[in-house]
Amino acid sequence: MTIRTQCFIALLCSLLIAALWYLQGNITLVISALFLLPFIINQAVFVCLFFIIFSYFRIHEAFPVLMPLHIPQYLALASLAGLFWQLWLQKLPLAWHRLQTQLLLFSFWVLICCTLATNRAEAFSNFNGNYIKMIIMVFAIAWLPTKLTQLKKIPLLLLLSGACIAILALYNKANGIGLVEETRVTISRDIGSILGDPNDLALVLQFPVSFALAYTFSGTVWQKIFSVIVLIILIAGVIATQSRGGLLSIGCGVFAILILKCRSIVFPSIICMIGGLALIALAGISDRASGGAAEEGIDESAMGRIYAWQAAWRMTLANPMTGVGLDNFYFNYYFYSPHWDGKNHAVHSTWLQIMSETGFVGLVLFLLMVITALQLCYSLLKRLTNHEMLPFAQGLWLGLLSFCVGGTFLTQGTTWPLYILIGLVLALNRLIINQNIR
Repeated sequence: MTIRTQCFIALLCSLLIAALWYLQGNITLVISALFLLPFIINQAVFVCLFFIIFSYFRIHEAFPVLMPLHIPQYLALASLAGLFWQLWLQKLPLAWHRLQTQLLLFSFWVLICCTLATNRAEAFSNFNGNYIKMIIMVFAIAWLPTKLTQLKKIPLLLLLSGACIAILALYNKANGIGLVEETRVTISRDIGSILGDPNDLALVLQFPVSFALAYTFSGTVWQKIFSVIVLIILIAGVIATQSRGGLLSIGCGVFAILILKCRSIVFPSIICMIGGLALIALAGISDRASGGAAEEGIDESAMGRIYAWQAAWRMTLANPMTGVGLDNFYFNYYFYSPHWDGKNHAVHSTWLQIMSETGFVGLVLFLLMVITALQLCYSLLKRLTNHEMLPFAQGLWLGLLSFCVGGTFLTQGTTWPLYILIGLVLALNRLIINQNIR
């Protein structure tokens, strides 16, 4: 076939796709994706990663122009197609770890709690629309990578995505767009985005901070410079949210990386105390409408958390085995809170969220899963000493620690960060075992 003939066929196909797009809209994207099927199968790990980035960072909500394209849905279908195709062809060497067993046990208990939830419609809506995706993607992340070089590219994508969200947050702060309580920044609050809550926005920015900290001390000079720049942007974004839970997570990450690097507790403690005071001052928390310096005694924000925690405890005592059901805390707040101010509130604690929504049984299963993930990640740190993947393992370690600290004040028990970290820990463990790294 001559070059002229190939060009003619390519032009004809392009015109055909353009005509179909004009007549049928998004259906054309599905048809066009068939031509990308070989690439999707071969690079399914990156397709899966882009789905996670869009789902976790809510890129399509931060930039609403992307919403009509339904990118997360197409990426989810593509990543699942790649996963099942490679499993069918037996190209993926499957490995099983007890952490995956614990994950499935907890997920099974969450399903039971959904069937017994006070609001089954809301529980199953969250389970089918969000939670089950995270569980499936844990196995996709754990099994799809076939080389360590694939994992090495993940931190860069996380840092770039986090920087984009942080820059947009700073832009909104500078222009007074979407501010709540007069000073706290949000993103796409007008369209009901998850990023429209300052605490959730801080949670989103907190995740890439761990990898930025890890790579600040590793790699080439240019990698370190890039990591430092992104780290500053991310911290500035968290500061703009004025989230105390987000600042605590950053403090935990800084303390942990300094412990790893200097092997002393005195110097990191001093640095974190000074840095923590500086961050609080920069964040302007004292200027907040709730939780600011103008309020005497225990501020309104702190009392709101205490009331929410009391409500969580009462929900658990009323339903000790299964709790009130997945995503049902908010709808049960009125019935269990000792104080009603006219609106329901989030629990603002991962541990109490799990306890109130899945009972004591769910809390035990969740804690076992988190502890096992910490143990596995710590063992990876020991095995990868002087290995090129050590910064990646350190990023995972910092991420898990930040989750545990920030999770005490932020509601992230059934959101993406922990499950992404678990998938990455499992993938790294599987690959280094295959390479006989002890």
